[in-house]
Formats: sequence, C-alpha cells, structure tokens
Amino acid sequence: MAAKRNAFYAQSGGVTAVINASACGVIETARANKDRIGKVYAGRNGILGALAEDLIDTGKESASAIAMLRSTPSGAFGSCRYKLKSLEANRREYERLIEVFRAHDIGYFFYNGGGDSADTCFKVSQLSATMGYPLQAIHVPKTVDNDLPITDCCPGFGSVAKYVAVSALEASFDVRSMAKTSTKVFVMEVMGRHAGWIAAAGGLVEDEGIPVVILFPEVEFDQKKFTARVEALVKKHGFCTVVVSEGCHNADGTFLAEQGTKDAFGHAQLGGAAPVVAGMVKDALGYKFHWAVADYLQRAARHIASATDVKQAYEVGAAAVKLALKGHNSVMPTIERTSDSPYRYRIGMAPLDQVANVEKPMPRKFITADGFGITEACKRYLRPLIQGEDAPKYRNGLPVYATLKNVPVPRKLPAFDMR
Repeated sequence: MAAKRNAFYAQSGGVTAVINASACGVIETARANKDRIGKVYAGRNGILGALAEDLIDTGKESASAIAMLRSTPSGAFGSCRYKLKSLEANRREYERLIEVFRAHDIGYFFYNGGGDSADTCFKVSQLSATMGYPLQAIHVPKTVDNDLPITDCCPGFGSVAKYVAVSALEASFDVRSMAKTSTKVFVMEVMGRHAGWIAAAGGLVEDEGIPVVILFPEVEFDQKKFTARVEALVKKHGFCTVVVSEGCHNADGTFLAEQGTKDAFGHAQLGGAAPVVAGMVKDALGYKFHWAVADYLQRAARHIASATDVKQAYEVGAAAVKLALKGHNSVMPTIERTSDSPYRYRIGMAPLDQVANVEKPMPRKFITADGFGITEACKRYLRPLIQGEDAPKYRNGLPVYATLKNVPVPRKLPAFDMR
C-alpha cells in the first residue's frame, strides 16, 4: 500500500453559491480515506496561501462544521485572483509551491476554480514531474460563467442561472404591473465576459409569457436592431425585459461596459452595460426604464441555489479525491450528460492540457436566428440545471451559514518575497 500523504485544497477566482459544497466533497471524501490521506490542508486565499505557506488545518474543524459547508456560499478558506505566469517567466513561484508541498509532505493538490486555475494546476503537475517530486494535481471545476470545455456544465452555473431566471421573472412581473402609466423596460445586467450562458438563463422567462431580449457576448451588438426589437415588443406587450451580459460588445470588439481598467488577470474591468443599454432605449424610444446590475448577488445567492448544482458541486469534489486515489494526475472530473429528460449524467474525467486556457462559448444553435433569444435546444439544456431547491436552515429569519475556525498550520520555511 502506498504511503499516507497529506492533501492541499484551495479555492480560486470568483466564488460561487456552491464552491464550498465542492470543498465539503473533497474534505469528507479525504477523511473517509484516512488510511491513504493524512491531513487535509487548505490554502488561505487560494494559491497565495501555498506561496506564503499560509496553510489551514481543516482537521481542526468538526464533522458538522465541514458538513455545513455544503449549504454555505462564498469561499470558506478565502479565494484570490492570482494567475501564476508561465514556468519560463516565473519559475521561482512554482518551485516555491513544490518547496511548501515538500515541507508539509503534500502529495495531493486539489485546485478548485475556472480556466486560469486549471492552467495553474496543469503547470504545477508539469513542474513536480520535472523536479522529481511526486504530486498528483487534480483540478476541481468551478465557474459561474459555465465556460470550461469538455464538461457539460460547471458547478456554480446552475445556481446563478436559477437566480437570474427567477430575478428576471419577478422583476418582469413588476414592470408589467407599471407599464400602463410608468416603466416599460427593465434592463438587468449579468456576468459573462466572453460566454453568454448566464444571460441565456434569463430567456427561460419567455415560457412564462414575458417578452425578453437577450444580449450575448457571442453576438455583435447592433444598436438599431436592438432598439427596433425593444420597440416591437413594447408595442405588442406593453413592456419588455432586457437581460444583457457584461461582455456584450460592439462590432469593433469594444465592450459596452468597458471602464478602461484591468483586473488581476489582465482582463478588461467590466461593469455598467445595463445603464448604457437603458440609456439607448431612452434616447431612441423615449421609454421610461429601470435597470439593475446583479453583480455579487447572482453568485452569492445560496438561499436560492439549484439542488442539481449543489449535488454536482459536491460530487466533483468527491470525485477529485477518488481520481487521485486511483493514481490519476493532471486531470479534472467532468459532468457528462446522458439524457435531457429525464435528466441523467455521470462523472467523467478530462486531461488538463485540454482544459487549461480554453473557453466554451454558447453554441450558435442555442441562440435564435435574430440573436436576441434562446432556442428550444438551449431551454432543454438549461432546465435541468436549475431544478430543485436546497435551502439552508434559517434562524431568526436569516440563513445559517458556516464560519470556520481556519486554524493555521505552523510554518516550516523562511518567508517568501511575493514581489
């Protein structure tokens, strides 16, 4: 039998309503295999925790506290937006990771995040091999954007899709009630830089009798066609709802919401498509409007999480540990859909060299010919992902969420200069 070694788990990028369910899956499965896995450490603030040797001993948490993670939003151990550069550009950071892993006898690396995290996980697995340090690096998928390749869907997306669909429906009922004498257009901005999966979820309200216009990153924005579509819907129904992705862009590639600043990954900082679009409606048509930006609310809304999403988030966390115990390395557990109705899926596996730095946009067959709606094929894809409710327990009218002790692990190495 292989020698028992410790595990390291970290959360990366924008958190979700269910990323902690994946953490729960990793930790509970590791604890169930204590003959093979020793301690489970977590990185405080993602990969930064490993670089700074700022580790958390999850063994200090009770079984009930870890179980509560399944119903707790955000990142229980802290996340970060920090992308390691290439091995050639900054080998010292990767070597530092291996030094920390070696000092704490870490043989399993579970990195929970999106495309950039998959890239980091892949590079760490490559370096560990060249340095002769035995390490199994498994990526645990997570992203509200639903843009990781190979996997049918990404944990985190189903809950955001449910939030957006419900919010669009409720706000549409509001604007419908006011349309005769006041507001005729409601604009809601949602996340999605290059992929319109989240915006697409707003299209599900069409089946509830709501006239809706979707603005996707995959479709170049045409102001004249857009305002004409809004005008036609308002004339027919008296009102309409617009769901715009933050990544909606003009023909020249400029984002409607671009602020001229960059985030930690070097991406354009977005935010503000809703007021821009609402202003266009006002200027062209004179309609009174209201707009909202879902922002953090959409990815933090654990109270309305999809039961399907919670279940899948836990399963990919558990699967990551099982794959490692089977000897796999540099892979990611995936969700493989086998049926739309009834909804069925299985957990599969994808090599990280096919996942890292690859984005999955909405397929054109999911977008209507006019570019402003979703097709029946898209609805068949989306519906199972928002099914079911998995509400947290409540106390004094508020949900009860876990706050861990996050006890630090004693350092063994000199401090590392992050500059």
